[in-house]
Amino acid sequence: MGCEVRLLFSKGIAARKRAAAFSHISSFSFSLSAPEPPLLRSSVDLVERFGEEVVVLKQLGLPKPLLSRLIHQALTHGTSIEQELLATGDMEAQDYYAALARHLDLPFLPVLPVEQVLYSDHMDSQLRKPGLLRLHDKVRAPITVIVPEARQFHALKERLEHAPDLRGSLAITTPRALTGAIWQAGARHRVEKATAHLFDTAPLSSARMVLTGKQGFWLGSLLTATLAACSIFGYDALAVMHILTSLLYLCMLAFRAATLAYRIGVADPPPVLPASVELPVYTVLVALYRESSMIPQLIDGLRRLDWPVSRLDIKLVCEADDLDTLGALADADIPAHIEIVPTPPIGPRTKPKALSYALSGARGDFLVLYDAEDRPHPAQLKEAYAHFLARPPEVACLQAPLIIANGDESWISALFALEYAALFRGTLPMLAYHGMPLPLGGTSNHFRIEALKNVGAWDPYNVTEDADLGLRLFRAGYRCETITRQTLEDAPVSSRIWMGQRSRWFKGWLQTWLIVMREPRIACKEMGGSAFAVFHLMIGGMLLSSLSHPALLLFLTMTVYSMANPPAEGIPLRDLTVFWIDLVNILGSYLIFLALGRAAMTEFERRRIGKRYLFIPLYWLMTSIAAWRAMIELKTKPFFWNKTPHAPRGGGRN
Repeated sequence: MGCEVRLLFSKGIAARKRAAAFSHISSFSFSLSAPEPPLLRSSVDLVERFGEEVVVLKQLGLPKPLLSRLIHQALTHGTSIEQELLATGDMEAQDYYAALARHLDLPFLPVLPVEQVLYSDHMDSQLRKPGLLRLHDKVRAPITVIVPEARQFHALKERLEHAPDLRGSLAITTPRALTGAIWQAGARHRVEKATAHLFDTAPLSSARMVLTGKQGFWLGSLLTATLAACSIFGYDALAVMHILTSLLYLCMLAFRAATLAYRIGVADPPPVLPASVELPVYTVLVALYRESSMIPQLIDGLRRLDWPVSRLDIKLVCEADDLDTLGALADADIPAHIEIVPTPPIGPRTKPKALSYALSGARGDFLVLYDAEDRPHPAQLKEAYAHFLARPPEVACLQAPLIIANGDESWISALFALEYAALFRGTLPMLAYHGMPLPLGGTSNHFRIEALKNVGAWDPYNVTEDADLGLRLFRAGYRCETITRQTLEDAPVSSRIWMGQRSRWFKGWLQTWLIVMREPRIACKEMGGSAFAVFHLMIGGMLLSSLSHPALLLFLTMTVYSMANPPAEGIPLRDLTVFWIDLVNILGSYLIFLALGRAAMTEFERRRIGKRYLFIPLYWLMTSIAAWRAMIELKTKPFFWNKTPHAPRGGGRN
């Protein structure tokens, strides 16, 4: 039966319909004050492409002005009239397909019984292009539910007239009803597959295993050797470890200084998207959890994306038991091109698990991630696509800059804004310029979907899936670069919320570092020596500097006290040397943090943070506490996702 239905859809327009179609097309007067669509050739071309759609849509009662506008949009966007009609919301999908069902004398099913769907893996292709689905009732013969297209309408109608018995085994539904049934029917299988896929195919790349047996052995050996050295050599052993730590800290400081030197240079202008280019389908994924208050702001931001709605595939991915968020979505005015995807509450409660689950239904050639509080620049997608067109296929990911919009709310948000400016407008562009791996931000990542799938997508067990994915792409031979159109975000304003978020980040960076160090020789060979060293400076250096910061401050304090009250034998030269290195490290870190952030900011941003930079020493101490907390959590609850709460903002539009 399924094959027979597919044959129905492969029929062309009947010859006797061409004259009527030409008559309908010729009667339209197009308003082409906008740039002429590149595919507009002649009335004959229009008949070939849209003739049957126009006949059907006029039968459904669509007025000529609306049809004229829809044809113009379809020509411009490379779509069909039907796609434009449904994506723009000019006609509700339920009304449209119910009308088609009436004209075909077929039953219309607005909702499909999930229990009648016998799910199998191949059905997920219908999530991307819904067409037909078999329903198996226990008391009656199976029926095939179809989502007909207007351009195939008359071929289907003629087939039904020649074989009227088919009406007893066919029904019509909407695309959203069909995909909804498949999402539900395969939910458990799909979420288990999404959760286990990376670990099953590349276990050494998954954070599901915190430490390998070999890593556990070497870590235990190192701790034993350290304790033995301290017990045997005492202060001398501690001094050697102190010197090594200080030198590594100094290397990290030099790396940040190099970033500042790069930031002073002038960046290349972004590529321009040709006016005549046909835009592809772009998938937008937004993972939501306990975000009911953010829904209106989120929908407003997504509406403002400068991309044809008929070429947008937006999915809001929610936990199925997050009733508050799902209720807020049900009450909101959701545009027709936005789909809600509930994720079964199975496996780790992490953002990457939800994203991997939703990836099964992604229709686009390109994909971008946003968070609930994000306000992306409307032109960000077009800049990303222009960049992808201008670069080779090896460039698999683009990171947009994240800019903090509430830097004036508290000293914490001010320093967070400074930190983000340094990272997204300083460090990451410098790394991309030199072809180094990028630890991606958690949002506004643009991907080629094929490359994303090739590397196994997101790791559901890594709580900084962004940094991990950037490293995995690099090791697979891909490159990540940066673009300039920003996304506005809000920083935490309280120490409690900041601490929860930052400890999760440190825990994820630890997971990522441990993954790379499972096979360091192989990782070095895949990445190259320079990139491998930069990775350790970026991730390892950040972890080391945060963990060691309190100890260095304590040593400085003790040395200053000794200088004020010198012992009779004087202060050893070694201690004085290390003191000056530590002083350069500490003060240099504060100054580079401030200088790099301010260099990347606009004058308006600098005025907003004012003199809150005086809290930098306290901010660094909080960072150290978060790092030590992450060390404990990595042992006690490695996959716990400390959710950052958000609140809607009255302003802050791009």
